[in-house]
Amino acid sequence: MMLHLFLVRHGQTEFNRYNRLQGWSNSPLTEKGLVDARRAGRKLAGVPFAAAFCSDTTRAQVTASTILDMNTASPSRPELVSDMHFREQHYGYFEGQDMNLAWWAAGAPHGAPTYNKIVEQYGPAATRDFLKEADPFHDAESNDEYWHRVDGAFALIAAHPGLKDGDNVLQISHGNTLLSLMQRFAPTGYDLSERPGNGSVTRFDFDTARPLDEAVTVVSYNE
Repeated sequence: MMLHLFLVRHGQTEFNRYNRLQGWSNSPLTEKGLVDARRAGRKLAGVPFAAAFCSDTTRAQVTASTILDMNTASPSRPELVSDMHFREQHYGYFEGQDMNLAWWAAGAPHGAPTYNKIVEQYGPAATRDFLKEADPFHDAESNDEYWHRVDGAFALIAAHPGLKDGDNVLQISHGNTLLSLMQRFAPTGYDLSERPGNGSVTRFDFDTARPLDEAVTVVSYNE
């Protein structure tokens, strides 16, 4: 079964505005964040969605509800499935901290003082493993812990009753998760030094019959 996933980054939040890491923490949408959600809603108003998923955070839920409220193409409004498997990376001790300072704490001991430098020198997995190492409580998700949870999100979509081949699926996602998915699945030719914007749309085709590492094809990024 081939599904067409429309992944929307939630609207801007207070933590986004202040450049703070926002994983499992809740932070409300700003006025701009509500505008971001409505912009995505207008862009996707003509797409008939058979299912909708988001994380169990208010920023994702409000964004999802705004988009579904504005949708005019779905035969009936799909029930919104809100689940922890769709959450952003858990940053543990670094939740709510300044993003640049947090990535410096993770990467500087390894000679890579920024997120992009960590990726460039050690690969995407190291961004999670280094942060867990730097966390004095080691509560931040490791790379293996993160992907075990996120892979579960794809399993939830694949198992959703009523979906059929060719259906469109709305999924509200998060900035670092979208970037991580692109690092995992994208072919060359995408500028992944650019983070996905709030309210942006990224599109994947998801073949539920294949192993996950072979199942996702990137259609577009950060539109």
